This record gives sequence, C-alpha cells and structure tokens, in this order.
Amino acid sequence: MASQSLNINNKKYAVDLNEDTSLLWVLREHLGLTGTKYGCGIALCGSCTIHVDDKPMRACSLTLSALNKGQKITTIEGLSKNGDHPIQQAWVEAQAPQCGYCQSGQIMQAVTLLAENPNPTREEIKAYMNGNLCRCGTYLRIVKAIEIAAKKTSVKT
Repeated sequence: MASQSLNINNKKYAVDLNEDTSLLWVLREHLGLTGTKYGCGIALCGSCTIHVDDKPMRACSLTLSALNKGQKITTIEGLSKNGDHPIQQAWVEAQAPQCGYCQSGQIMQAVTLLAENPNPTREEIKAYMNGNLCRCGTYLRIVKAIEIAAKKTSVKT
C-alpha cells in the first residue's frame, strides 16, 4: 500500500491503495466518481476516457504507479458543474446518447478533439473518435453533436 495525493477535478484526494490499482477503480469505488464507466477493461472501448493533464487517457489501464505527482486529472464530473460545457450542451441538442453508457468517454474524447482542432472536418471527427465505441451505434448523432459544439465555440473565438 502506498499513500498518494491525487488532483482530481481541481480537488485534492488522498488515497492509500496498492500502486497497481487502476485509476478507474480509484475513481469509482474509492472516491464515488461514477461518471467514468467500465467497458472492456483493456483500454479498447473508450468508456473510461478521462483527461490527465488535458490529454485523453483510459482510466481502466492507468494504474496509480503510472501517475506523476501533481498531474491534473479531470473526469466527466469535473468538466462542468451544471452540465453546461459546450460539448455537453451539444450532446443534448443532437440527442446523441441512446443508452448513455459510453457517453462520458465520448464527451471527454470530443472535448480534447475540439481543444486541439476547433474546426474539424467530419472525417477528422470520425478519425479522432474512432477508438471510442458505442454499443448502440449512435455514431452519427455523436458526430453531429461535435459539429454543433465546434460551430458554437468557433463563434466565441
């Protein structure tokens, strides 16, 4: 067991767990941040996508030992307090989710896409989101939501 301090959603957490514990289980089981979902457990589906220093990472395969001291971790709960992030608003407008299970990972991936490329083409969206799987097949609505968010955020800049 190792005591470790984590910066999650701009809040400090102290955990005393085995350093091989996945960040997904730390978030869900130890800290009660259940917005990040378990999908495949091998970093292939994207349901557990979070941000570590503003980069999308798969929490299911990221262990405590892989984190550096002071890294900033953001989960879906930390994206916005009231669900008013432009991506979240676009998700609602496009009615993107069906079952909703993969959506927190999809949203976290999309946030990074628009941070890196504020005006992506449809093909760029598809390529960037390719590693996030949706069992319900709402890919067209997910792409539409990202396009809506891109248009709204590009107006502000």
